[in-house]
Amino acid sequence: MSAVENTNAAAQAGWRPKRGVPAGLWLRCDGCGATVFRKQVEQNLNVCPECGHHFYVPTAMRIRQLLDPDSFEEWYPDMTSGDPLGFSDRKPYRERVIDEQKKTGMKDACTVGRGYMRGRPLVFGLTDSAFIMGSMGSVVGEKLTRAVERATELSLPLVIVSGSGGGARMHEGIISLMQMGKVSAALARYRRARGLFISVLTNPTMGGVAASFASLGDIIVAEPKALVGFAGPRVVEATCKIALPDDFQTSEFMLKHGFVDRIVARSEMRSELARLIDYGGRQ
Repeated sequence: MSAVENTNAAAQAGWRPKRGVPAGLWLRCDGCGATVFRKQVEQNLNVCPECGHHFYVPTAMRIRQLLDPDSFEEWYPDMTSGDPLGFSDRKPYRERVIDEQKKTGMKDACTVGRGYMRGRPLVFGLTDSAFIMGSMGSVVGEKLTRAVERATELSLPLVIVSGSGGGARMHEGIISLMQMGKVSAALARYRRARGLFISVLTNPTMGGVAASFASLGDIIVAEPKALVGFAGPRVVEATCKIALPDDFQTSEFMLKHGFVDRIVARSEMRSELARLIDYGGRQ
């Protein structure tokens, strides 16, 4: 009997082939280990419905979550990195940037622009760990600096959401490191102009980002259990030769030691930021 005849005979007998579960419907929570329905997580702002673990959020989704619909006007969208050192490790840096652009749909790890948050105008920026771990190269530094300067000119509050686990981008050497000082200097001028800067720390906020603009907010808020620090905990433990607390370099640890002003769940972040703008904005 042919394969077709076998299939027809089985169908007549009431048997149907077992259907497989489509890939990507479920995901495993890094917080509690539960297997959760992906669509339910997305509807819950990428937060685990079982334990409240905050999953990674891509740039476009973060903008939708925090800003009023269709209110975001992106600035400098076509700015892209050069290759000042001709750097190459496993692949040339120029190729790496192109590959990251294709993978993420972004030109670099930073997006800035103007928008509205519950009707309040502001300048908004964010870094995204999906693009070379959100590391701060020349484009990230330049975009953030220009955004701070525009916020100063327009007398608008400034909100920057940090999601950078890569620190300064080694592929650009000292040009990358100087971005820390450049953005910090722009923020100092903005502060002298009585601007309000709210820094939002998400998982991860590390390295040169944590050591510069992310720690310079007039108000610093963080998502729950975000990793925040300079060197990672394994490096610190190996260097200092001491056992670290279980919650070391989490946002809860930072709140306890005065580095963070408030921990805000993602579901409350938009409303809380709007309240902070009302409370701390220019009178």
